[in-house]
Amino acid sequence: MSRSAQSTRRARQPRPLPMRDGVGASCVALPPGPWATVLDFLCERFAMVARQDWCERMAAGRVVDGAGHPLTPGRAYEKDLRVWYYREWPDEPRIPFEERIVFQDELLVVADKPHFLPVTPSGRHVRETLLARLKRRLGLDTLVPIHRIDRETAGLVVFSLQPATRGAYQRLFEQRAVAKCYEAVVHWPPPRPLPAVHRSRLMPVFMRSEEVPGEPNSETAIELLDAGERFARLALAPRTGRKHQLRAHCHALGMPIVGDGIYPVLRPEGADDFDRPLQLLARELAFTDPVTGQARRFASHRALMPVR
Repeated sequence: MSRSAQSTRRARQPRPLPMRDGVGASCVALPPGPWATVLDFLCERFAMVARQDWCERMAAGRVVDGAGHPLTPGRAYEKDLRVWYYREWPDEPRIPFEERIVFQDELLVVADKPHFLPVTPSGRHVRETLLARLKRRLGLDTLVPIHRIDRETAGLVVFSLQPATRGAYQRLFEQRAVAKCYEAVVHWPPPRPLPAVHRSRLMPVFMRSEEVPGEPNSETAIELLDAGERFARLALAPRTGRKHQLRAHCHALGMPIVGDGIYPVLRPEGADDFDRPLQLLARELAFTDPVTGQARRFASHRALMPVR
């Protein structure tokens, strides 16, 4: 099933818990298993949450079934039961940078994301995400991103407002019908002449993507915009959408992006340095609107470090 079809299916599912602080409730369908109670399953599945914490959430009515009925600690385990709950991270740190809305109409919202802010809830980031911030700011529970950029990357992210038209926009990205232009500041000079196009086979290895022998599955067009003695500014146009593609390609060419905490050396989790963001920016997006037929073009207002 495609991402657009999955999104439409999720949009039709009733949500028995309302949005809270910009964050919608999560759902888990109980698989076959030996657990005596729903609580036993939750404690094993989400081991980072203490049993007492789950009991308190249940007592407060924050864990319910698909009909919205609160679940109790003694509720017997039932295969295929859908359990709805809120993701909670009481000590979630504030990301000290602000997003900016560059466009909004009845169909789309286009946001200019700062560095370090995730697009959607993941891990320890729940309320401090672009999606949650925009939902709080705009009061739009139907807001859904139709593509992603890395947490460390700044720049443009497009959101759909209407479930009925969301699939059409997601298919644009799935079918590579969106022209994307990124800007990056890289270490300079590279050991070899800069190619106009770099193609390679990228495969996931732990938290990274690495180039391996074989048929290329990734392609990036590269243009030199400006160069100094130590750094250069590049325009990067990805023609495929592999994980970390631009970061991995720049690293493979011997010119890693300045501030990269993964390439060439993996930085420990939680070691963000707000004074040294990844110098990668989703600068421009352009496409023909599948609903209105309009030519859409959006540009980020952010700037990377100067080249010297």
